[in-house]
Amino acid sequence: MQRFLLIWSRAVRLRCPSCGQGKLFRGWFSMHAKCQECGLTFEREPGFYLGAIYFNYGLTALLITILYPVSTLVGGWDRQFALGICVTIAVLFPLAYFRHARSLWLGFDHFVDPRVQDKS
Repeated sequence: MQRFLLIWSRAVRLRCPSCGQGKLFRGWFSMHAKCQECGLTFEREPGFYLGAIYFNYGLTALLITILYPVSTLVGGWDRQFALGICVTIAVLFPLAYFRHARSLWLGFDHFVDPRVQDKS
């Protein structure tokens, strides 16, 4: 459990899941190929980050599924207004969460199947 929490905290901070030092991203949407500190390759194979889409979609769907009924039934918002807010969130939230979805996917994969770092 301690190893899981360590990797999870590194993922939340957008750091290498192996060493916790190297940054995963060099820009908003572009990742480094390897960790600058330990040499861990971040993309194991083509299509590796397709799993991150599930993290991103799942959290977005959960957020909207909770937000719409709560805002209309409990909050008393007009349905059209609540729908407009939810659609806006459904478009913008995945963009904002993109980096964390990839980081969490990489951390999850590293927890399940750790790879040896390549110092070269």
